[in-house]
Amino acid sequence: MADRSPTREELARSFDDAAAVYARARPGYPDEALDWLLPAHARDALDLGAGTGKLTARLVARGLNVSAVEPSDRMRAELEALLAGRVTALAGTAEWIPLPDASQDVVLVAQAWHWVQPARAIPEVARVLRPGGRLGLLWNCRDETVPWVAELGRILARPGESTDTAGAAARSASLGPPFGPVERFETGRWTQTLTPEGLVELAASRSYVITLEPDRREALLDRVRELLARHPELSDRREIELPYVTECIRAELAD
Repeated sequence: MADRSPTREELARSFDDAAAVYARARPGYPDEALDWLLPAHARDALDLGAGTGKLTARLVARGLNVSAVEPSDRMRAELEALLAGRVTALAGTAEWIPLPDASQDVVLVAQAWHWVQPARAIPEVARVLRPGGRLGLLWNCRDETVPWVAELGRILARPGESTDTAGAAARSASLGPPFGPVERFETGRWTQTLTPEGLVELAASRSYVITLEPDRREALLDRVRELLARHPELSDRREIELPYVTECIRAELAD
């Protein structure tokens, strides 16, 4: 009997089981994206769906007063270990944000908007933003114009789905009232430096891979290891440069 496909909710919850791997293996976000997404006047910023703090840390480094909202207890624990005492970390979701009305200048959602229910999340984000505040969405997308990265994408893709799931999520995202027109931006190519085992862990941090039965998950990760051993741009390398571009979306709340 074929394995039952996990539901969207099960995929979203799966990160709780791989929080430490996610913290180790996932990349951060480039300055070029934050330069475009952050309003010049911003003081108070919410990292919504903050995960293990990849984006949160970059916002703290810019001197912002940062709140981080994340539903997964284990992901939030990783964030708190990384940024102890430097952010307000709260349990919550995009549909229920535990912050006061009109308390934020900007809300950013990194690698997570495709998990939310926009009909409920959009008014909730609008509630916590000050008039004229900004909602920004961003996704790191592997640059599959590079042949070995495209092959990695084919290994990691769910059957019948695009290999570029992050890019597909960015292209399909829309907001609507009470936000104004959506603007879109793509950064230049940048790279994440990984060890070979780090690339395997990156694969293991994906929701589809996390939810596979153990034997199927190990078989998929073995295909990643085989790619590492076989491909001339990867074999016998102590470090690997994985190329990305970051897709960004922003919109302003009406005054």
